[in-house]
Amino acid sequence: MDFLARQKKLREHLATTQFDALLVTHLPNVRYLCGFTGSAGILLLGESDNVFFTDVRYDTQAHQQVIGAKVAIAGKSLLNGVAEWFAAKKRGRSRRRTIGIEAQHLTIGEKKRLDDLLPSGVRLKNASTAVERARMVKDKDELERIRAAVQLGATLFERALAVLRPGVKEIDVAAEMEYTARRAGAEQMSFPTIIASGARSALPHGRASEQAIAAGTFVVCDFGVILEGYCSDQTRTVWVGAPSEDARQAYDAVREAQQVAINAVRPGVSVGEVDAAARKALTKRGLVKHFTHSTGHGVGLEIHEAPRVAAGQREVLRPGMVITIEPGVYFPGKWGVRIEDMVAVSEGGCEVLTPTSKDFLTV
Repeated sequence: MDFLARQKKLREHLATTQFDALLVTHLPNVRYLCGFTGSAGILLLGESDNVFFTDVRYDTQAHQQVIGAKVAIAGKSLLNGVAEWFAAKKRGRSRRRTIGIEAQHLTIGEKKRLDDLLPSGVRLKNASTAVERARMVKDKDELERIRAAVQLGATLFERALAVLRPGVKEIDVAAEMEYTARRAGAEQMSFPTIIASGARSALPHGRASEQAIAAGTFVVCDFGVILEGYCSDQTRTVWVGAPSEDARQAYDAVREAQQVAINAVRPGVSVGEVDAAARKALTKRGLVKHFTHSTGHGVGLEIHEAPRVAAGQREVLRPGMVITIEPGVYFPGKWGVRIEDMVAVSEGGCEVLTPTSKDFLTV
């Protein structure tokens, strides 16, 4: 990972703003900029120098991992460490300094505390989501890690199919998948595994429960892994037993809508247009009212990150962006269907990263 290039790019952005420095507190952004993977860290990106603040627990790790910043071990809290650093730098200087903060990631209480701790002449101001915007476009190293995570995650569906049967609890299927993931080298799951059967398959985020899987219904399997810091996300829906005609029709409609949306993914197209393509396909089938969530989202160091692939969103796709395409239809009290793949925007269109078949499957 070229952390120095990322820092340089953000510093160039800072030069065009009113900020003298940026205080990066959101840990995925910290990792993106300097490589630190621990749970306590703040990166101060300055005009000419960068400082990384952490506590004594991460002294060794920070010195090993952090690139492009001086490591400072805070004696008290990290916010105290930041304030003490500014106090030391301000001695003998009268110039006011404006520090940009990640307002969406710093609590009101933390901001007030930092305001109280900082010396006079140093003020905090909400900054834009510059780091998140940079993270939307993945570089070569990131794409390689994402591909590896997707490939590993896809193998979990094979394990799900091997154990998914009537009478088996949803949580037991999830446990088999998660155990397989850890044995295969995953750091952890991207999110709590969703195995939702029967009426619970109509819950878009129906986490695996103690419910036993029954015949004559759908099971939505939504899962992903984190590998070398990067997430995967995939959904497949299977039928248990002999399928009904309306089940096949619903599945075919979702599969068609997903493919139409994938076909719409290319540089220069807005994410809102991709969402509209999926909805148009479901409208033709008379099912669009049952599609109750957005068509997708960005994936990378976080399972949900920019851009949001939803109605009215104007972000334009660029090569290197990685998004999910995951339309679904949900019939409360009956069942639901969702199909999800990860795709990477390429120069000429997109690359579908998920290798798993989307054929109608029964168990």
